[in-house]
Amino acid sequence: MSGPVADPAAIVRGMPRTAIVTDSTASLPAELAAQHDIAVVPLQVVIGAASYDEGTEATPAMVAAALRDYTPVSTSRPNPAAMAAFHQRLVDEGAEAIVAVHLSGEMSGTFDSASVAAREATVPVHLVDTRQVGPATGYAALAAADVLESGGSAEEAAEAALERAAAATSLFYVDTLEYLRRGGRVGAAAALFGGALAVKPLLRIADGSIESFEKVRTASRALTRLADLVVEAAGDQPVEVTVAHLASPERAEHLAAALGERVELAAPVRTAELGAVLGAHVGPGMVAACVVPALPARSERA
Repeated sequence: MSGPVADPAAIVRGMPRTAIVTDSTASLPAELAAQHDIAVVPLQVVIGAASYDEGTEATPAMVAAALRDYTPVSTSRPNPAAMAAFHQRLVDEGAEAIVAVHLSGEMSGTFDSASVAAREATVPVHLVDTRQVGPATGYAALAAADVLESGGSAEEAAEAALERAAAATSLFYVDTLEYLRRGGRVGAAAALFGGALAVKPLLRIADGSIESFEKVRTASRALTRLADLVVEAAGDQPVEVTVAHLASPERAEHLAAALGERVELAAPVRTAELGAVLGAHVGPGMVAACVVPALPARSERA
């Protein structure tokens, strides 16, 4: 679920002295990123021999179609030079510090690129490896923005992002492990085993990596179990929830409706298609849910 990538030149008009950067896999709608002055650096999707920026060029539909047609699909990080140039544009627009909130370094070289770029930056860059992917990374970036909007420091913003990422639960269902195998995210033996038994795997993000933790026999049972696990993770606290999918809107809408009745929501469940980069690794039919504690009201922090 990834909206159009926000243009730093547009974002920084009136931006705070500390800029927040995340990457396109964070699944932040463009309007939400712009509202909170969050700059979004794109990852790339390679379909066949052509490379596209996620958000502005590559769409989930393009990826789903390519995967179904067995067209080669791969992804790539922004290299350190591109990341450094992105940071410098923000500095040129007035940023005096940067909080960089990125997807798990266990699954992408994006954080490594940000680390290299930070060493060349002319302002302090506070790096956050969320150990998460997708909406959980986006929620972490929003936590950083909330701190800055409340008058906090760059250091406090980075810490808030890390804490919210650690509190997030990211769960997902895939029709097959084959796409994750192709991208090297699960082993060939695990993918073969799942296919041979015709099981439907439930997966989660654990310590920065993908972990298969339950297997069920049908897609409907998997989605029912996914809802139960989200409710369990939410507990009795107010939460925010995002449901993402790739080429499976009916499943996502059904899950979102079920969760809306079973958890205490601080905001309506956000539902959208997964971004092209993550979609390339999970394949059509995937449904994911991310649940994270709601941000405390600012009056509670005063």
